[in-house]
Amino acid sequence: MDVISTILGEIEEYYGGQNTPGDHGRIRAALFGDRPAATVLLARDGDDALGFASYTYLWPAAGADSSLYLKELFVRGTARRRGVARVLMAELESIAVAAGCSRVEWTADADNPPALAFYEALGAERRDGKVFYRLGV
Repeated sequence: MDVISTILGEIEEYYGGQNTPGDHGRIRAALFGDRPAATVLLARDGDDALGFASYTYLWPAAGADSSLYLKELFVRGTARRRGVARVLMAELESIAVAAGCSRVEWTADADNPPALAFYEALGAERRDGKVFYRLGV
């Protein structure tokens, strides 16, 4: 739980906020509660956590299929450019296939050229036909 909390703070800092670790109670509820909101993959080298991917499933995708939706992919600064993100993406693809999903989907910030270049290098197809919305509750 501690490593996920720490990485959540690092993600917040990466996007311009304060490096404030995630609340353990909220993490526990989101990942291990009655209705888990997501699943988390941690990339590790021994005891050292290198990266993080959180995902969930969406339905419907094509027809009545499901898709695996990648909410966050993050590699810690000291582990970047070492293939960690590529390994996480390959594992997500394997999980999607095993779950019977028809695709893996995600969004990326338009002002994050390294991420965009990485996704294009994977062969991901950029989709321009949708507009992203957010409604605070």
